[in-house]
Amino acid sequence: MPASKSAAARDTQGRASPRPWFLYVLRCRDGALYTGVTTDVTRRYAQHAAGKGARYTRLNPPQALALVLVCAGRSEALKAEYAFKRLDRAAKLDFLNRHAPADGDFSVFMSPPPPATQINQP
Repeated sequence: MPASKSAAARDTQGRASPRPWFLYVLRCRDGALYTGVTTDVTRRYAQHAAGKGARYTRLNPPQALALVLVCAGRSEALKAEYAFKRLDRAAKLDFLNRHAPADGDFSVFMSPPPPATQINQP
């Protein structure tokens, strides 16, 4: 039977390690802010940019990432998304100004995690 998790997704005890979930906010060409959640920001942004993401971003392609936040799990990410979407535009922009990196560098979220190393203990 094939394994359900890759070796990189297992911790040193052989248990599946939880993948982080991310809340992301895109600035779209029409000036709107699009919010979503994912476990892979690079893949999801590429989907939106290629017109393969959400219906909204097919019609209003993203220009840039405005924010990426790490969440402990899917539930936390979905709750954060819901809370962000309930804010009015001014509050969203204020939140972005306070939490987005000043240089706009999201590369830490855009690159794949390093492969897990195996610790051999006698």
